[in-house]
Amino acid sequence: MPGKPSESKRKDKSLRILVAADELFGEQGYDAVSVRDIARAAGVNKALVFYYFGSKEDLFARVLTRYYESHRSALEGALDASGPLDKRLGRLVDAYFDFMVANRSFARLVQQQIAGPGTHLELIQQNLTELERWTEHALEGLAPNDGPLAARHMFVTFSGAMINYFTYARALRPVWGGDPLADDALAERRAHLHWLVGVVVQGLKAA
Repeated sequence: MPGKPSESKRKDKSLRILVAADELFGEQGYDAVSVRDIARAAGVNKALVFYYFGSKEDLFARVLTRYYESHRSALEGALDASGPLDKRLGRLVDAYFDFMVANRSFARLVQQQIAGPGTHLELIQQNLTELERWTEHALEGLAPNDGPLAARHMFVTFSGAMINYFTYARALRPVWGGDPLADDALAERRAHLHWLVGVVVQGLKAA
């Protein structure tokens, strides 16, 4: 077992391990990646991965938790702002979209868990619960508690519209004849999501 490193070296090595695990899990999937692969990509000894994170399963959970912490921080700022509902939801869309652009492995990691054995499904469910409650709070007084216009459906609609774009991006390239993740395509997608906010808000007000 390696000796206890200094605090600065510990943070540096643990961060390198996290970044390497993030990239490998996102590219290859949880099952296809070994602790040895992660250690090699991080430039550390395999024993250090276990020393800092305990197991591959715990490391994957930390990768997901790190994403959710960043995600939560980004969305909290948007939800705390005041103003008309369409403006608040517009800021929420921007915060969510900016997060997805900056963290493009996130969608693949979550989809892998949902579509696969779901080793970390409980962690995903905990965070989905919190995000849905935020949506309910944002639409309080406008969206009904039940039925097709309930906040829970709005949550799935906006989450799907946001996340699926990034999970489908590779497959869309030949279909669209260009890169969906290019700057101009991302700007176009953002505009579409703002349009969707307007449609939803108008529909709820008219219901």
